Amino acid sequence: MNKRAIVADSRRPAKSTRSDIAGPRGPQPLVGARFVIGAASSSQLPPGDLAEVAFAGRSNAGKSSAINALANHNRLAYASRTPGRTQQINFFELRSGAMVADLPGYGYAAVAREIKRGWQDFLWEYVSTRPNLVALVMMVDSRHGLKDLDLALLEHFVPSGRPVLILATKADKLTRTAQSAALATIDGQLRAAFPFGAGNVTVQLFSATSRQGVLEAESTIASWLPTTAWHNEPGAAADR
Repeated sequence: MNKRAIVADSRRPAKSTRSDIAGPRGPQPLVGARFVIGAASSSQLPPGDLAEVAFAGRSNAGKSSAINALANHNRLAYASRTPGRTQQINFFELRSGAMVADLPGYGYAAVAREIKRGWQDFLWEYVSTRPNLVALVMMVDSRHGLKDLDLALLEHFVPSGRPVLILATKADKLTRTAQSAALATIDGQLRAAFPFGAGNVTVQLFSATSRQGVLEAESTIASWLPTTAWHNEPGAAADR
């Protein structure tokens, strides 16, 4: 098993099976995503009338690589050459009509404090107040576990009852024993941070390099979104 739920919670949507979403290949909710807009302030956010799933993570946690792996597109999301410099939320429209919000990486120490505080405040505001934000995907380096800013972001989001998927990235760099230990560490951190339960949180191993966990993540994300548009179009999974 490479996925764990932290205490069952009836508020979490039931997962759809791959066969009832997109046939034997399973759902591919991010395939075919297209960039719509980048927002550097609340006034620039797109209208909040479409379901959104946010992708978050510390700088260098593998967020851009994870998005690209799920989209089967090498250059959909860009990782800045200088970690921590991206200061806007990038929005991508999915085939279902829903949106993915790629949040700026956080926690990179080399960025000036006042600049970092500005866009992290914007990130926190978005996660806390965006009415159509239905779920959160958080990238965490499997070798390092949850950090203080990861936990702070979760504290803004988990109490709402909306689902969270934590992808323990770069799992290909760990042995099987170390992978199990990494999951246990993250589970323990969550239980300590949320002693009354965080049943809306799921944790799984993930590697953009080996594609470990891609199918599981796709299935979870698809279960949060409208299913009317899930289908495997000819060539849809190919890089554009």
